[in-house]
Amino acid sequence: MVIAVCLVAPFVALLWVGSYAKTEPVFIGIPFFYWYQMAWVLVSTGLTMIAYQLWQRDQRARAGGASR
Repeated sequence: MVIAVCLVAPFVALLWVGSYAKTEPVFIGIPFFYWYQMAWVLVSTGLTMIAYQLWQRDQRARAGGASR
């Protein structure tokens, strides 16, 4: 379940355009619309790494349990 949330969160956040279709607040001269999307690139990377690590841990646990 956690893996699914990690992978779906960026899609939901970026497909809901009405939540970030504005110019304010401006960050270092970049309108909100642009820096919000770029921030999600970094957040998505982190969430994908977490999902992968959780998946790997689950696969190792399943393989260890099956050999007993």
